[in-house]
Amino acid sequence: MIADWGEIYRSTHRDLVRFLYRKVWDAERAADLAQEAFARALGREPENPRAWLFHVAANLARDEARTVIRRKKHLALLKNEAEHEARAAPSPAAELEQGEEVAKVRQALERLSERDREVLLLWDAGLSYPEIAAQTGLARGAIGTTLARARRRLVEAHTLLEGTHAARG
Repeated sequence: MIADWGEIYRSTHRDLVRFLYRKVWDAERAADLAQEAFARALGREPENPRAWLFHVAANLARDEARTVIRRKKHLALLKNEAEHEARAAPSPAAELEQGEEVAKVRQALERLSERDREVLLLWDAGLSYPEIAAQTGLARGAIGTTLARARRRLVEAHTLLEGTHAARG
């Protein structure tokens, strides 16, 4: 069966960019990497196009991370500029609080193992359990348990960071 890449793009692009954003923490770079993943799809007919795109995107993000480490990471806001300009500008205190929360979530994610982080981000991007299993190499039956444990570890890491920041404040 020939893949309808237009439909796949419409149904997958937003989830792919969100997945990549949480890997590279830069909205523009995430959009560029998603575009690169779709460009690499031209002329291909993978069995599961959506899972294949996430696999390619994960590899692109991994390559990006290596580059970013060499150049030092730069943090970005969770919201892209268009959304930020479209709504009323938050107070400086609200922006600071939001930035601190983004940093805590990012730090909590970074404290997870690569497998836990990958499973959480793939699930958050909208992939099904079978797609996550195909992407990660885990057994389909292990995805639910792995997700539950990863969520618990994320909450624990975030709670620990909350306590650390409260003690400093």
